[in-house]
Order: sequence, then structure tokens, then C-alpha cells
Amino acid sequence: MKSQKDIDWHQDIFDVLERQGIDLIAHVPDAGHAPLIRKCDARNDMDVVTLTTEEEGVGLLCGAWAGGRKGVLLMQSSGVGNCINALALPVICRVPFLSIISMRGEWGEFIPWQVPMGRGTPKVLEAMEVSVFRADAKEKVGETVNAAGQFAFNTRRSAAVLLSQEMLGAKQFKEG
Repeated sequence: MKSQKDIDWHQDIFDVLERQGIDLIAHVPDAGHAPLIRKCDARNDMDVVTLTTEEEGVGLLCGAWAGGRKGVLLMQSSGVGNCINALALPVICRVPFLSIISMRGEWGEFIPWQVPMGRGTPKVLEAMEVSVFRADAKEKVGETVNAAGQFAFNTRRSAAVLLSQEMLGAKQFKEG
């Protein structure tokens, strides 16, 4: 059995995206998602779209679904606050919506303004009828993303996977 250190959970997510036919990856740049974004960008059969704000991703993925494509929105928990109103679109239109969210404001956080949205993210998502799936251990990431993707695309509902900051590792401030 692999140790926590040896588990490549970015590869596990990539494998799930590939198996589920997800070929549109929308994201706002984030260090936690960077290895996954690079894996997707290296593929000719996946389109990676860099957004200026997370709410753009909600509209992009809803339009992509209408055009016969499946996508995922990668963002940080602070970005959830930027797209609260937009999260109503997939709910009202019964469009499957999948998001993978790297959490901030939790384990070992050093930036005080990350804490409120980190704490509020699950509640905000649930208030907008987004089912929340949480991954706290590297060996559960692939399985959790798979379950959330199946839920979203099979039931035409919204689902978000929260990648815990404890699992990701707390970001550190580097002086000078």
C-alpha cells in the first residue's frame, strides 16, 4: 500500500476526468490545482480555459453542456464567494455542474482573510443547492471526485468536491 506521501492525487483526479469524458477544464490559476491543470493542458483532447473570475466558469460549463460537452470548474474556496449568484444557473436549468475546490482558511492558514470564506464555503454551496463531497485524505480523492462526478452528471445536479487544506498542505509565507 502506498504511503500518503506517495499518492499522486492529481493523477487520480485526472484519471476520473478522463474516464467520465470530461474534456473542458475551466479554472482560475491556483497552486493547488496546478499539477492537474498541466496534465490536462498536455492533452490534445482536453480544452483548458483560464478564467478571469470563477463565475465565468459557471456560464462556460452550462453552455458547454448545452453543446454536448462535459466540464469541470477548478477553483479555490475564496472563489466560491465570487460566483454565488451564478451557481443558481445550473440549478434552475437542471444542468449538471461539477467543481473541485481547493480549500483555504483551514489547517495552518496564515492569511486571516482566507478564514471567513474557508468556513463559509460548505454552507454557501449547500445554500445554492450544490451537494458537497469532501476529500480529507489523498487516497480518497479519486474516489470522491468520481462519486461527485457521477452524482452531478447522472442526476443533472450540482456537486462540489472540497479538497481539505490539511491534505493539500498549508501555504507558507516566505520572507525576502
